[in-house]
Amino acid sequence: MSENLKFAVIGGGSWATAIAKMLCVNLPEISWYMRNDAAIEHIQKYKHNPNYLSSVEFDTNKLKLTNNINEAVEYADYIIFAIPSAFLNAELQNLTVSLENKIIFSAIKGIVPETSLIVGEHFHIQYDIPYYNIGVITGPCHAEEVALERLSYLTIACGDPEKAENVAKNLSGNYIKAKISDDIIGTEYAAMLKNIYAIAAGIAHGLGYGDNFQSVMMSNGIREMKKFIRKVHKMKRNINDSAYLGDLLVTGYSVFSRNRMFGNMIGKGYTVKSAMMEMSMVAEGYYATKSAYKLNQGYGAKTPIIDAVYSILYEGKDAKSVFKKLTESLD
Repeated sequence: MSENLKFAVIGGGSWATAIAKMLCVNLPEISWYMRNDAAIEHIQKYKHNPNYLSSVEFDTNKLKLTNNINEAVEYADYIIFAIPSAFLNAELQNLTVSLENKIIFSAIKGIVPETSLIVGEHFHIQYDIPYYNIGVITGPCHAEEVALERLSYLTIACGDPEKAENVAKNLSGNYIKAKISDDIIGTEYAAMLKNIYAIAAGIAHGLGYGDNFQSVMMSNGIREMKKFIRKVHKMKRNINDSAYLGDLLVTGYSVFSRNRMFGNMIGKGYTVKSAMMEMSMVAEGYYATKSAYKLNQGYGAKTPIIDAVYSILYEGKDAKSVFKKLTESLD
């Protein structure tokens, strides 16, 4: 049955490009939606995305490229969303075809600002998609290393293990290993929260803190993540698994991490606006910081790192003094 499934990728960025690359290894054809007409024309002519992971070469005979989200959704059984969470709601406003009986997987690491929901919850509540038709694709995995064909690991979470297996099978390859999980809520919150801790790691680096402090902050970060996720969705999970701790570490330390890069610029004295303009890519952790901070006003988990990043990004507090105070609360 899984051999006949049709997949669509929604998004034109680095993660969408990496996922399209993985799927094209295993499938005869995929649908790929992106807004940028120039990028579509470029891929059709030159076989690579001009804006993201341009080293990846596609067999264009396998691509049904479209700038119409309805066309992509109508084509597919499985729809993988890989666009920044800040823009998801606007994209979905263009949707006129039904999502009924469609299987939605999110490769988005963030919260939808308009609803303050993670993507899975957003589709469940706003579009009445049952949880058994919703899944999450998480790391630890950077799109840039997929492009370089370096060994990478994915975690595919879904309430229906058969659907998780279908996605894992079609993303796996010689350099991609995928495992499945039933913790759809926890893995998606972890994917969102780790971006905040990566910003914190970047701020620390920009301020001149060394590896010793970074290790302490990451150790505190995984414990803080555990407390937050347990408040949101209590179930048996091992926070040291790759989907949680592994994803946190790669995002906090990697040179490919845009959230760490964003934090590093803040630590060096850039304003939020100037750092965003300089990067030209979306740092999901910026939006996630506000959402997580607001959500935690109701949950009441002890989150000194999230609180510190929020005070710097949204309250305009001095990073140096905030982190000096933070060092006293970590252990």
